[in-house]
Amino acid sequence: MAKRYELTDEQYEQIKDLLPGKVGDPGRTAEDNHRFINGVMWVLRSSAFWRDMPERYGNYETTYKRFSRWAKKGIWEQVFKRLLKDPKNAYVMIDSTLVKAHQNATTGKKGAMCQALGRSRGGLTTKLHMLCDALGRPLKMHLTGGHCNDCTQAETLLEGQRAQAVIADKGYDSNAIRAFIAKAKMKAVIPSRCHRKQQIPHDKKLYKQRNRIERLFGTLKQNRRIATRFDRNDSHYMAFVFLACALIWLTS
Repeated sequence: MAKRYELTDEQYEQIKDLLPGKVGDPGRTAEDNHRFINGVMWVLRSSAFWRDMPERYGNYETTYKRFSRWAKKGIWEQVFKRLLKDPKNAYVMIDSTLVKAHQNATTGKKGAMCQALGRSRGGLTTKLHMLCDALGRPLKMHLTGGHCNDCTQAETLLEGQRAQAVIADKGYDSNAIRAFIAKAKMKAVIPSRCHRKQQIPHDKKLYKQRNRIERLFGTLKQNRRIATRFDRNDSHYMAFVFLACALIWLTS
């Protein structure tokens, strides 16, 4: 029986063929992928130091090195993307959330800007930008520094989407974003900023669904490794985000 915050055998069966180390793959066959992912999930939920990982998950140094290697190769992202099946795209939602950076995240070899860290009113932060479907399930995400304006990231999130409407808060109210949405033949459900001379009406009933992306951020931040950024390397932080998002799809 799986312990709390571990993959069940049924959940692991759904992803085992998406992971490296299968018979026939280059390199050594990884027979312990299930145990390895459970170890990473323990760090994701607890945000403890890798060296504090329980021995039942294996050697912490080996686990960390494999986690880092998979992050650099984009394997966590690949697993997440291959779990995206039958998204409910009657409408999509975009938003962002600020994540405070722990002092451990500020001592990387590269500069803070290179690792998606920036100064905002909350101090040194990173910003997680997200696109989700009508059921509040994650579809696309990326990181910027905390000082980055939401408007600048909207087109990247919406690129290639085929939905009937886009729901976003007034932080995304710009003529450029509205034009981009209209060009993609989608309806913008975005309240006007108070300083806009001519207020643009929006579907208030549909706008109420925006709480789903807020709840999505709440679910993700139940993982302490996401609620606070401890990782110096942005690819490591995003690896945890991709894993947490994959788990949402596994349980949806």
